[in-house]
Amino acid sequence: MRPAKLSNEEKAALLDLLDDPSPTVRRALLERFHALGLAARDLLTSTAQGSNRALAWFARDYLEDLNFTDPVADFSDFIASLNYELETGALLLARTVRPDLDVGECCAELDNIAARCRELIVEPATAREKCRVLNRVLYHEWQFRGNFENYTDPDNSFLDQVLARRQGIPISLCVLYLLVGQRLGLDLEPIGLPGHFMVGCFADEVPFFIDAFDGGVFRSPEEVFLFLRAHDLAPKLSDLAPTPVREVLCRSCRNLAHHYEARDERERAQLFARYVVEFEATYTKHTST
Repeated sequence: MRPAKLSNEEKAALLDLLDDPSPTVRRALLERFHALGLAARDLLTSTAQGSNRALAWFARDYLEDLNFTDPVADFSDFIASLNYELETGALLLARTVRPDLDVGECCAELDNIAARCRELIVEPATAREKCRVLNRVLYHEWQFRGNFENYTDPDNSFLDQVLARRQGIPISLCVLYLLVGQRLGLDLEPIGLPGHFMVGCFADEVPFFIDAFDGGVFRSPEEVFLFLRAHDLAPKLSDLAPTPVREVLCRSCRNLAHHYEARDERERAQLFARYVVEFEATYTKHTST
């Protein structure tokens, strides 16, 4: 028997049906993908790494059902793709440890938090006013907080666990803040300070910074510098610049490597250390071409 072929026309037709909610359509697609084998895996993998975020999740869902996916390899593929989108990266990172993670449930929880914020925001509102509402919802209604007691627990770094346990470390709580803010149309940026992480807002006339680990307290640029000096760090103006998504995710991997090493979980420590190397090597290769 000759192997199944996949024409450009059929590729387009299959992709058009990926987000169809009909169970009948889904069964038909699964049967066709099974018959196509490697050709289907390649199509779904390229779609999962593409720029269409919604379609990418459907592609990953089919890959999981078809047992075509390896979460550890998927994150390496994400690193190599250079298509660094924060929510996709954070959830793919979480799946490296929990392959059965319900991505839809995580996204729905982020949607619910954003929906509650919209109920409380009175337009017209400044970015600062919207962030005050976001703080109320995250830290008072949902009761998110910094995990001071078990700071080095690796679960603090994974978005699904932050959502489930309502606690995290500075970088993961900032990721949460950014993803909810994104749903609200807020123009927020990750700020990777030395030894800490904050969220920056440059949309209003005067920029301000949000310490997501400290209950969402607002800090002026001068207060951020005072914070750094209080931790025996010499601040530089460049410390206040936005951090690329690539570095946010790479820094999360670096934290995980250290935290798993502290728990003597060598295999996982080595996995996340390897991801750090992959991020750095991909960046070096990209910038040198």
